[in-house]
Amino acid sequence: MLYVFAAIVLAGAGTVGWYYVYDRWIQRDHAIRRNFPIYGRFRYIMENLGEYFRQYWFTADWEERPFNRLTRAWVYRSAKGVSNYVAFGSEVDAQQPGHIYFLHSAFPVNDEEAETYTGKWIGKDVVGNPYKPKSFFNISGMSYGALSSAAITALSEGAAMAGIWLDTGEGGLSPYHLKGGCDICFQIGTAKYGVRDADGNLDEAKLRKIAGIDQVRMFCIKLSQGAKPGRGGILPGSKVTEEIAAIRGIEAGKSSISPSRHRDITDIPSLVAFINRVRRVVDKPVGIKMAVGSYDFIDEFFDYLRDRPAEAPDFIQIDGAEGGTGAAPAPLADYVGQSIVQSLPLVAQRLREYELRSRIRLIASGKLLTPDKVAWAICMGADYVVSARGFMFSLGCIQAMKCNTGHCPTGVTSNDPRFMRGLDPTRKAVRVANYAKAVQHDVEAIAHACGCKSVRDLKAQHVRVNGGDMIM
Repeated sequence: MLYVFAAIVLAGAGTVGWYYVYDRWIQRDHAIRRNFPIYGRFRYIMENLGEYFRQYWFTADWEERPFNRLTRAWVYRSAKGVSNYVAFGSEVDAQQPGHIYFLHSAFPVNDEEAETYTGKWIGKDVVGNPYKPKSFFNISGMSYGALSSAAITALSEGAAMAGIWLDTGEGGLSPYHLKGGCDICFQIGTAKYGVRDADGNLDEAKLRKIAGIDQVRMFCIKLSQGAKPGRGGILPGSKVTEEIAAIRGIEAGKSSISPSRHRDITDIPSLVAFINRVRRVVDKPVGIKMAVGSYDFIDEFFDYLRDRPAEAPDFIQIDGAEGGTGAAPAPLADYVGQSIVQSLPLVAQRLREYELRSRIRLIASGKLLTPDKVAWAICMGADYVVSARGFMFSLGCIQAMKCNTGHCPTGVTSNDPRFMRGLDPTRKAVRVANYAKAVQHDVEAIAHACGCKSVRDLKAQHVRVNGGDMIM
């Protein structure tokens, strides 16, 4: 035993000695380690570990970013089917600027008076196969490749259990999206993955084939997303497997970087022409997804559509700059695009001004994953709300911030079998459904408290925000 101990000590001393020599006289990349060998190396170790210590030990429940522990805990508990009742009062600072509060009625709605939510038609009287969703809360775009096959399978099966739709994201339609039998919204990104020819142009034959799948109920043309307005999607080469490459129609092992915009969409007339080209092929509802930038575009776009409402998109999904499931350059994620807080009320107001509100359904996304945010969005004019990161949390995401590395410890965003083995799609599907139902239930509770028999009846007059009247 003494010899073993001595061997361990000598090995440790030898390792430390080697690092000292290497840091002091050989490596030239790190000034701290060259000037302070060993001590400098510990600095880098602690710097890397710092985010984990802060997450669990040193950060208050309401301080963490991008989602604090209170928010994540609400999703976790809802997904597990555990009670979210609180005791001894709220931890939320009701005096903080931007705090949402709803104006309850003196005569709230009793359970027996409540009306079952009925969806709103999308594309009715315009396409041969319009769609009427069952739920106001659904799953936003997440591509296979960005998420693991196990995660997509769980989302598909959970969506079917909850009666909600699942957006494919721009990475094409995978067998995992279809596996659960849920309703699907197929997203056409700027690279047109899954419906592209060898040169990256729209392949109508492929598009028609996907439209022939009954589960695929809508098509969404992505112009931009909140995570990186003005830039296309990014999938590192390490995540582009043979299967993913085949689904997308690209080369395996090479980074998948989408163009910043559709090459065949250069102005408003060409955008409208592309929407109608897709709609003629699929004969199902076709909409667009965008983060709002210039107000001028919104006015010009709606003014163009006012005289030709039949050519308008069947829905518009507004993605706030808070959106963040995609890998993105930090300057774009942090400083480009408008928040959903600004953009959603603006677009809803403009739709009314240009007399398009009854024609175009409005979908909201961007950190809207708890009942208060979902109810606020509906009050501001959203017909439907979609969430991506909320459903990632329901799958077990711990906000490790490793999404773009392929080393997600929970297997949500990693196709590495070592990590993915921990995510059981069958069990996680139940949690996906539980989370969706919890949001639906609690938004209905807010509506009933405000005197509304249905979530559909929520309006701007039912919500206030500290520092403003009706807008967050």
